[in-house]
Parts: sequence; C-alpha cells; structure tokens
Amino acid sequence: MSNQWVEVCHVDDIDEEDVIRFDHQQKTYAVYRSAGSEFFATDGLCTHEKIHLADGLVMDFVIECPKHNGRFDYRNGKALNAPACINLKTYPVKVEAGRVLLDILAQGQS
Repeated sequence: MSNQWVEVCHVDDIDEEDVIRFDHQQKTYAVYRSAGSEFFATDGLCTHEKIHLADGLVMDFVIECPKHNGRFDYRNGKALNAPACINLKTYPVKVEAGRVLLDILAQGQS
C-alpha cells in the first residue's frame, strides 16, 4: 500500500495529553499527543454517534467522547466501554522538522 503523508500542524500546536481535529478531503481525523510527546491519529468521529472526538477529554492514552462518554485507546483505536463498541481506525503519524505528518492512505487497526 502506498503512503500519502499530509502535514497536520507544528508539534507545538498540540499540547501534551491533548487532541486536535484535522480535516482533509472531506474526512475528519483526531491527532493526539501523549504525555511522552508521542503522536497518534484516529478517525475523528466517535463510532457510536459520529461526534467529534477532538471535543472530548484525553486521559493517559484514552480519548473520551464528549457526548455519551464512550472511551477509546487512541494508540490502537480499541473501544474500551459502552456505548462505544466499534473500534476506531488508526493512522500512522510521524514528525519531521518539527511538523506532524499523517499518512491518510495507510491505516492500522479498525
């Protein structure tokens, strides 16, 4: 599978233990920065009711949906509790020259 890396933001645009929304070609992603300054990306909408995850709360490696409190491990997309029962798709992220890049073609687990 080929890669298509797109620039999301500068590394300083995402605080540690936070998430931002990134829209590209009619698709929404959530891009996370862990407490250890690792970067991750998932689909940007909750699999339960399509609410933007970037409006949710990040705790450790977990994103909590702001509507019904479904939780996901943003490292692998795993749904952790109801009402979320479908995993999120994940995407590779890399940092080059202080910029966060997302591979929109490759996808990890779903």
